[in-house]
Order: sequence, then C-alpha cells, then structure tokens
Amino acid sequence: MTKEIQRLEAVVLQIGEAVLATTETVERLVERVDAIAIQCENQGQQVQQQTYQIFALSETLQAFMGSQAESNKKLESLTNSLKDLVEIIKTNSLKYE
Repeated sequence: MTKEIQRLEAVVLQIGEAVLATTETVERLVERVDAIAIQCENQGQQVQQQTYQIFALSETLQAFMGSQAESNKKLESLTNSLKDLVEIIKTNSLKYE
C-alpha cells in the first residue's frame, strides 16, 4: 500500500503543479487581455476625437468655400466696373484728341 500511496501522492503533486502553472498562465493571459482592452479603448477615443476634428475641418472648409464664392462674385463685379471705367476713360480721351 505504501507504494500506491506514494504514487498517488506523486500524481496529486503533479496535478497540483499543473493547476498552479495553469493558474499562472491564465493570470498572465488576463493581464494581456486587460492591456489590449485598454489599448482598444484608447484607440477608440482617438478615432472619435479624429472624427470630430474631421467634421470641424469639413465645416470650416465649407464656410471657406462659401466665402470664396462670395469673394469671386465681388471680384467679378469689381472687374466689370473697372472695364467700364477703362471704356469711359478711352471714350473721353478720344473726345479730347
């Protein structure tokens, strides 16, 4: 019986060591999963912030394009006025020649 008890003790010891090793492995795995979860959360926040920045940039660009179109209209009007002024000056200078 002593040999059987010794073998059983050895088996129980091996099982205990295997359980401890498995527990340590699971704990390391949990730590890694936690680290990945935190990293994913941080990346999600960065993506959200970048989305807001892109939206703000888009709004700013649309406002700029609107003001650019208005500036182009005013510039075209000014150009036409200058052309008219040049024509008037040409006409007046021909009268006095």
